Amino acid sequence: MKGPCITTAKGAAFALGPAPGVAAQAYARHMQPRPIDLALDANEGASPPPAFLESWTARPESVGTYPSVAWLEERLAAEYGVEASNVIVTAGADDALERACRAVLCPGREAILTDPTFEMLARWIDQLGAGRRSVPWMNGAYPLREVASMVNDQTGAIFVVSPNNPTGLTAEAGDVLSLAEAAPGALVVYDLAYVEFAEADHTREVLGRPNVLVTRTFSKAWGLAGLRVGFALGPARVIEWLRRVGLPYACSGTSAAIAGAWREQGRDAVAQFVGAVRREREKLTWCMRSLGADVSESQGNFVLSRHDDGPLVADLLAGLGIGVRRYPRGGTLDGCLRITVPGRSADGERLRRAVKSVLAPRAILFDMDGVLVDVSASYRAAIVQTAEAFGVHVSPQEIRAAKAEGNANNDWVLTHKLVAEKGVSATLAEVTEVFESLYQGTDDLPGLRRTERLLWSAADLAELAREYALGIVTGRPRRDAAAFLDAHGLTAIFKTVVCMEDAPAKPSPLPVQRALEQMGVNEAWMIGDTVDDVRAARAAGVVPLGFVAPGETPQAAEELLLSAGAARVLTSAQELALMLGAVRHGLSDGGDSPAKGEGTGKRGVQR
Repeated sequence: MKGPCITTAKGAAFALGPAPGVAAQAYARHMQPRPIDLALDANEGASPPPAFLESWTARPESVGTYPSVAWLEERLAAEYGVEASNVIVTAGADDALERACRAVLCPGREAILTDPTFEMLARWIDQLGAGRRSVPWMNGAYPLREVASMVNDQTGAIFVVSPNNPTGLTAEAGDVLSLAEAAPGALVVYDLAYVEFAEADHTREVLGRPNVLVTRTFSKAWGLAGLRVGFALGPARVIEWLRRVGLPYACSGTSAAIAGAWREQGRDAVAQFVGAVRREREKLTWCMRSLGADVSESQGNFVLSRHDDGPLVADLLAGLGIGVRRYPRGGTLDGCLRITVPGRSADGERLRRAVKSVLAPRAILFDMDGVLVDVSASYRAAIVQTAEAFGVHVSPQEIRAAKAEGNANNDWVLTHKLVAEKGVSATLAEVTEVFESLYQGTDDLPGLRRTERLLWSAADLAELAREYALGIVTGRPRRDAAAFLDAHGLTAIFKTVVCMEDAPAKPSPLPVQRALEQMGVNEAWMIGDTVDDVRAARAAGVVPLGFVAPGETPQAAEELLLSAGAARVLTSAQELALMLGAVRHGLSDGGDSPAKGEGTGKRGVQR
């Protein structure tokens, strides 16, 4: 095996700038504008119980002096039946992998890896100026023959990530041993960060080979991602190279102490967590496949699925408060999503319900005002004119601001609040009476309701109704809702209309839930133009879509609705049709487990 790379800087004048190979962008997680309360985008494990963590305080000797982790290396060496010189504790497995890159790669040497795989490997290889060769591996067994065929005199390292991130596919011990024999001059790095979730752990089978390095972590199954503790096992001379190229005190003493203690005390808890993840992984895989999604045969604590429009599916899940890992368009992972499998059954059930609602909605719910109906010259005008009747002025901007705050679904109550803020002491009944006379009209004055117009074409709604059950959830009084629908010939199109009299006002989820019950469905999308609509839909487990009402500034409306949790913000019926077409895959209803006599259908993600 080639020795460590040692480079000597040659003095030369140069302009300040990044060195060749430095990535154009730093690694960063996707910035999510929507509120997320179930983050499934980073593959973290379950943290140790609070009682265990609370027993740890910063001890003076672990704070005021440089740490020694030799004791943990000795303990890990005993666990795996090797010498302490064959183990190095690092700041997570990432640190071990980067050290391996810096130890054996440099200009003139090459690394071989699969595509896709752990994305930081490519960054480190490029930064070192080494060559990089890759073999496709999106499904099936590890491509041993293809990888071995790339070995040449320049090969300095071969990286085998198993279960592979992001596919979850695995490589066997025989694959690693074959590569070690085929490339005796290269370091074969076997990254087993997720191995606890796999069917087999091949660590011990590959130890003792002169050119095999195994990397492990406490971040995933052991639930200590925030402490940054990992380790590597391998030949003593390779471990010594890793010590030379890394920081001398990379892992904090407190982190190492907690990791060591949890390694001893937490085995049963970790085993239970791993078992729960495996069960939830099977349920999620079957559910998604039954809905037509292409899902990998993962043995990690995550699954990889491919969709016609992956970013759209990710946004729709985010609308339900679930964050998943998305990938840039145009690459190997175009259209793919990586979803961490929850270890809690309640979270798993929530995720599956969300997946069903996103990929196979059975109903589309609409708010009326500002979505189906242009009320800029009716209800909005009635607010302004009612205030004027009481001698005060309320501007459209003030109405917009009040709507943005939420809890403003009832325009009578909103008008009363706005005029009260102007010093008017009228009762709600008095304000409502004036409002209604303006909206409904009198013998002497036509009502503002006559100005209302339909924002969606009746033909588009009828076409939509052929595929989905349609419903309305509105804060309108029933007579106003019925009058508009009758006037435009839409009454028969909507299966249910939940109005002011039927349930508490949005943002309560109750009117949305009432609509679902009346329609006999659980999976639905809902379109609304206010934060109250969005919050009500999310709370009811319905995918919330925003809509830019007439008179609103599109950019401002989009920012407001996304921050409230809208999955996407629409401006037309055509956008909804395109989104529905992009997520439709299968016709089955999905479920929590395979039906009796059915298999899971071995089908991996296709290129």
